[in-house]
Parts: sequence; C-alpha cells; structure tokens
Amino acid sequence: MTRVFSKPSLNLDQQIAHLRDNGMAIPDEERARYWLTHVSYYRLSAYWLYFERPKDEPGPRFNRGTDFETVTALYDFDRLLRRLVMRGTEHVEVALRGSWAYQLASLDHGHSYLDAGLYSERKKFHDNLAKLAKDVGESNETYIDHYRKTYRAPALPPVWMVAEMMSFGQLSRWYSILADRSLRNRIAVPLGLTETVLVPFVRHLVDVRNICAHHGRLWNRGFLICPRLPSKPRDLQLSLDHSAGDRPPAKLYNTITMINGVMLTVAPESLWARDVKAHILTHPTGDLAAMGFPEDWQEKPLWR
Repeated sequence: MTRVFSKPSLNLDQQIAHLRDNGMAIPDEERARYWLTHVSYYRLSAYWLYFERPKDEPGPRFNRGTDFETVTALYDFDRLLRRLVMRGTEHVEVALRGSWAYQLASLDHGHSYLDAGLYSERKKFHDNLAKLAKDVGESNETYIDHYRKTYRAPALPPVWMVAEMMSFGQLSRWYSILADRSLRNRIAVPLGLTETVLVPFVRHLVDVRNICAHHGRLWNRGFLICPRLPSKPRDLQLSLDHSAGDRPPAKLYNTITMINGVMLTVAPESLWARDVKAHILTHPTGDLAAMGFPEDWQEKPLWR
C-alpha cells in the first residue's frame, strides 16, 4: 500500500542534529557543514547506509563508533574508484568500437552494417537504426557534418564514422544482435575473449560505466546484469571468483578482474592494474568482501 510522502526538508543545522541524534559522531561541525553543502545529505546517505543497524534492531540508527569522517572517507574512496574503473572501461570500449567497425566494413563496404539480414532481431535492428538516424541528424561532430554536406546517399555515414559517435550502450546493442556467431567472434578476438563472454560482459560494463559517469555509488553495489565468467585465458579464469556464479547480484571484483584481463590484450603496457590494486588497499573500513573480493585476491595471477 502506498502512502503520501511527508518527510520535511531539513536545513544544515537540522541535518547535523538529526545525524547526531541517530548515533553518528560529528567532531568537526564546520567540516560536516561543508560536505552537506557541497555534496548533499542525500548523496552521502548512500554511504552511511553501510553503517546503519538493521531496522528491526532496537537502539540507535548507526552502529557504535560510526563517525562522519569515515563516511566521507568512504565517499572519497568510491569517487577515486569510479575514475579508475572509467579508465579501464575506456580501453574496452575503444577496442570494441574499432573491432566492430573493422569487421563490419570488411564484409563488403562501409555501409554493410545497414543490411537488416545481418541481425537476428529485426525489431531491435530497426529500433537501433531509428536511434542512430536521430543521433546523426542532431550531431554537431565535424566529421558527421562534413558527411551530411558532401554526400547525398547513403543517408547515414559509413560504419567507421558511426562507431565513433554512438554511445557505448548503443554499440553494445548493435553488436549483441548480430546473427552470425563467427562474425561476433571475429569482433571479440582482439579483446582476448570469446563472443559468448564478450556480449554479456559489454552489457554489464555499460551498466557499470553509466554508474561511474553519473557519479553513482559503485564500491559495494550489486549489479543486475552479470558478466559471464570465462574459462580462458587461464590466468583470467584463475583470477576470477567463480563462487559468485553468473546470477545477480554481481559484485565489482569480477568486473574489474575481467577489465584487467582485457587490458592485458589491448593495453599491455598500462599500469591500470597496479593503480587499482594500490587504491583497493586504501579502503577506509577494509571491508573488501562487500565488493566481492575473495580473501586471497592478491595471490591470484592477474593481481600479483
């Protein structure tokens, strides 16, 4: 049964008093005021939720010893984690864009991607096409504008142009409905995965990237779209937490481990894994299990 929302808005002093009344220690009120002004009570609530007692337990809302400084330290940890994950997803995304465009162009010509016969689901193909046509029509990209002004037909630019302008989510949708499994595999090979792994992984990574791009809480989030765990390459297979399975909610550990596996193929000189590992070890509470990290993660091949 739904009800009418009636929670009052609180000014900064009331917000601080409310947190204290519920058991949170706030030793530096001015610092708390700064955070509540420039980050907001509601955004920070996603981080102090971790410190709350179960609602059916009597006593204060927050666990004993909860303080505002630890909450903001967790927020800062997550902010830097998002930047690192975005850095990793960039390599996966760019590699997929290039491979998808190359393989589609290699079929015959630069507009082969517009052949409806290539796709297993016609409705999704036409939905993708309508979205792409709208985006091309509204694009301010110099190369798209040049194409529109220079060529009368086809109405849409060649695949290597549209690959650069479409969103990661749109790219994922175009790739996933290709009917020819061997074509999907040729696209997957440069990323070091099979198509049966890459298709769900990209769908999952679109979700992760969108959370990062919109500054959402990442560190202990459960994901409804799960990556499929590969059986090869061997070092990647041995580095994953297979006890987590392929069912939601998926946790972050397998995500960043799979990004690490792709990075070894597409950006082998990158120091990304080193930077991620160093950052993970700075977690304010040390609760890496909330991100799905197994106890022995540092001994696994990709994290040694």
